[in-house]
Amino acid sequence: MCGIIGYVGHRTALPILIEGLRRLEYRGYDSAGVALASPNDVTVTKSAGRISALEQIIDVESTQTTGLGHTRWATHGAPNDVNAHPHADSSGRIAVIHNGIIENDRALRTYLEQHGVTFTSDTDSEVLAQLIAQLYDGNLEKAVRQALHEVSGTYGIAVVCADEPGVIIAARQGSPLIIGVGKDEHLLASDAAAILAHTSQVVYLGDGEMARITPNELRITTLEAVPVAKEVEEIEWSLEQIELAGYDHFMLKEIFEQPAALENCLRGRIDLREGTVHLGGLVDCARELVRAKRIILTGCGTAWHAALVGEYLFEELARIPTETEYGSEFRYRNPIVNEGTVVIAVSQSGETTDTIAAFNEAKQRGALTLGVVNVVGSSLARGTDAGVYLHVGPEIGVASTKAFTGQVAVLALIACFLGRRKHMSPTAAMQFITALSQIPTQVARVLERADDARKVAEKYQQRENWLYLGRGYNYPVALEGALKLKEISYIHSEGLPAAEMKHGPIALITEGMPVVVIATAGSQYEKIINNISEVRTRGGSVIAIATEGDREIAKMVDHVLYVPDTLEPLQPLLTAIPLQLIAYHAAVIRGCNVDKPRNLAKSVTVE
Repeated sequence: MCGIIGYVGHRTALPILIEGLRRLEYRGYDSAGVALASPNDVTVTKSAGRISALEQIIDVESTQTTGLGHTRWATHGAPNDVNAHPHADSSGRIAVIHNGIIENDRALRTYLEQHGVTFTSDTDSEVLAQLIAQLYDGNLEKAVRQALHEVSGTYGIAVVCADEPGVIIAARQGSPLIIGVGKDEHLLASDAAAILAHTSQVVYLGDGEMARITPNELRITTLEAVPVAKEVEEIEWSLEQIELAGYDHFMLKEIFEQPAALENCLRGRIDLREGTVHLGGLVDCARELVRAKRIILTGCGTAWHAALVGEYLFEELARIPTETEYGSEFRYRNPIVNEGTVVIAVSQSGETTDTIAAFNEAKQRGALTLGVVNVVGSSLARGTDAGVYLHVGPEIGVASTKAFTGQVAVLALIACFLGRRKHMSPTAAMQFITALSQIPTQVARVLERADDARKVAEKYQQRENWLYLGRGYNYPVALEGALKLKEISYIHSEGLPAAEMKHGPIALITEGMPVVVIATAGSQYEKIINNISEVRTRGGSVIAIATEGDREIAKMVDHVLYVPDTLEPLQPLLTAIPLQLIAYHAAVIRGCNVDKPRNLAKSVTVE
């Protein structure tokens, strides 16, 4: 959940490290630091708080050409100056930055203390620095390799040493690292955003692999010192895509990018002349997919909500029994994975630890594993048997928006892909993909009314408790709308199946309490109208998400936000948009840090 940047080359390292750290701010952090290596020593400067606090104490005249930078999201130890990364050994000649969790850190700490080592921090990461120093005999690569053989847990690490100032040693186990390739220089990062300003040529480090990096050489081996051949790959995102481009926040930019993002997601995948779906990532396993007896979708947070929409899509369109599991629960409850089970992991980053653990568990039990992922080259993308990329572009805002609609769109494509091969008629398939092809334009129409959502947020943002209600395909959207509001505006909100309100939560409704009800045209429209009546009777203020042309509903509620009409299975792609806008504007009005909400990180890479 932290950010890593490293540089070794012919240029001054510090400006590159600071720039890289700034591009990693969106991932969430509570402290930052840098380590600069020279033949005399390793200079470590670190500070709790934002990167701006670090810049106030750093030596801007530094000229070292090898260095590491890190943003930390606290797991072991409070977010203070001492626990910030990098961590140095007792001699100050070796420094380490680390993403992940060392599970046996207490045992290693006890061992090292018994051998005279004095620790200065409460972190598990300092154990790595002290252990490597204990093993160092003039060969940093060898010492890191030996140390990692003693470690249990997850890590993405980078190490520098004063005795080898032009060298960075990096290693990965469960936490992403990529190496940027330049002319007479190399960069290291946990995220492509940190290095895109300097190179788009990268090498992805795999689990159980180490790299020795110098300005002119990149050597990759396993932890057992077996050489590994790697291809240099091209990052598909551009620098312009990770800039604000005139918007106040990345979240707002990404909300408004959704028409174009969905166009990119669908491009080349639907054939309106033939009424078919083409998914190149599934060609090799299409026969096995069609024969699937059961599908399990797994994800976390927003991805779990998208997966829940997918469950409804697979059962309705493909008629395959489907269930949705939290990644964090799946691996620990001895799940039943029979022959014919397909597990689909949904993740924007492709690095979500709980989701990766779930698909690893499924794979060990013999399931066919698919990935629905946005980041090319991510752990999930490389580890699953097959999959489909979102192609919605980089998502910087911590609160996911365009990735959610991209995930729903891809799951809709997969459901239609399977349904057409099983029982779905050509007419039904044509109707479905025609409606899907119109979604980007319809999303643009919703965004034209963005000011209506802002007015709702202005009126109710001081209310500290909200309810979100939906039925059928819009129940997961209610969950997602509530999550958006709570994670960026810090307003307590709950999403519910509308019918469940009267089984307890209706007791929460008080005079003027905001209740967002997704009441679009569909099979359960009359039922949701009854739910609105129940809320109004108890004094709640109803904000309805309704279908264009429905004028009657305006007489029953306090506010209406309209979306275009579409097929019921595709409604989440439209109804989610006003809820994203309400959350965004509520957070702005309340003075919250929209793109960097407290306690949250973009990619959750620890348990």
